[in-house]
Amino acid sequence: MKLLSAAQTRALDQATIQNQQISSADLMERAATAVTNWLLDELQPAYGIAIYVFCGPGNNGGDGLAVARQLYRAGYAVQVWLLKTGKHSADFTHNRQQLPAEIPCQELDPDKLPAVTADAVVVDALFGTGLSRPLEGEAAVVVKYLNESGATVVAVDLPSGLFADAPQPADSAVINAHYTLSFELPKLAFLLPQNAKFVGDWRRLPIELDQEVMHNVAVDNHFVTADELRGCLPKRPKFGHKGTFGHALLLAGSRGKIGAAVLASRACLRGGVGLLTTRVPAVGYNIIQISDPEAMCLADPNPDFLTELPDLQPYDAIGIGPGLGQHDSSREVLRQLLETTRVPLVIDADALNLLGANPDLLALLPPGSLLTPHPKEFERLVGEPARDDYHRLDQLRRFAARTRCYCVLKGAYTALATPDGPLYFNSTGNPGMATGGSGDVLTGLLLALRADKRLSPLDAALLGLHAHGRAGDLTLPHTGHAGLLASDIIRFIGPALEELVG
Repeated sequence: MKLLSAAQTRALDQATIQNQQISSADLMERAATAVTNWLLDELQPAYGIAIYVFCGPGNNGGDGLAVARQLYRAGYAVQVWLLKTGKHSADFTHNRQQLPAEIPCQELDPDKLPAVTADAVVVDALFGTGLSRPLEGEAAVVVKYLNESGATVVAVDLPSGLFADAPQPADSAVINAHYTLSFELPKLAFLLPQNAKFVGDWRRLPIELDQEVMHNVAVDNHFVTADELRGCLPKRPKFGHKGTFGHALLLAGSRGKIGAAVLASRACLRGGVGLLTTRVPAVGYNIIQISDPEAMCLADPNPDFLTELPDLQPYDAIGIGPGLGQHDSSREVLRQLLETTRVPLVIDADALNLLGANPDLLALLPPGSLLTPHPKEFERLVGEPARDDYHRLDQLRRFAARTRCYCVLKGAYTALATPDGPLYFNSTGNPGMATGGSGDVLTGLLLALRADKRLSPLDAALLGLHAHGRAGDLTLPHTGHAGLLASDIIRFIGPALEELVG
């Protein structure tokens, strides 16, 4: 699913109007109907509850006026409040004329705002994607008042004051929506942590925008759903054998952190790898043999951390990092691996920290490697903090291009940067997965998929990110958010992958 810029969104609207031979007012009516249906079907406000529709002077305000008309005809008590300032768009004027006289409709007075109670529903239709500067004056006063009202706020297309694809100026006035109803496609702004308090829970409302135009438009950002991945994982052949699905090597663990090696190993096995060998320090040998009997285990001569690289010839992919530690000897193991490997690498955790602390190692990264940092690990890799989430995405894109690697930035809506430039945002997962070991599980799963020679690097990464989050979602009903453990995620990796099989 493509993430369009604000300009591309407006162009798509115009192309839809032209290609479908409808008026802009017709398209606005579609959008308003989608919002009204969502309010009635999902929010289900009780009859008699106060519904306030706040409208700006542009097309977003026109959407709000049409919603108010439709809610009134559905039997709801609706009040419409209009900003005094701003030039009215043609479609705003059209819908203002269509508003039944029985609906109270008044201009807003910043010195005497309506008494919005906490049990009310507010439809925010002040400003949409056309906003190009921070709100000020009357609009800023109204936004601040609504944020303090305690009412349930539903934003139409975009919370008023929020930019669709650019960073917010500090302390600018933005609606804090409980729900944001986006037309046809999500916005990049919805996927960034700094905007969470503005966007709330977002929903995508299809309004039959032109599919061919959407298909052909070039974008830099994608939101990846199951529909796009289903079929990318090949069905297992009837006469396949363990050699068909690859032999992976995992370099992991140190004294006190063998659990990371256990989790990554088990996730790799559940991810469908044909064979797995796990290299751990000697202290972890018995632990791996008992906890993951399906894995072969190579014990390093050192009891506490890795000091030697095994023969790499048998392996189709290699993962390194979970629980590794940052000892000098382990750093040299990483150096030897980067200098000698000829197979795909998955690099996580302490291996990333070693790369960040040793720029000479970073220069050795083989093209096509897959790195999986969380934000702090990524900051160490690039050597500077991000000014904001948009700057971090720019850093991510430039890092992947410079190293010719794939780089995962973990978090809600985990982002994958590719060597060729596009970013892919994952659509699965939940806050319960913010727990120790979840990243180790992801590493093991990605390692299994990179060992499968039937998959491209991009498909392996996207499938792994989706299945990891989906496994967490399948786990949630059994554990709740607080009780979700990394080991619980592993249990549902198989079912999550099965949903994507061609």
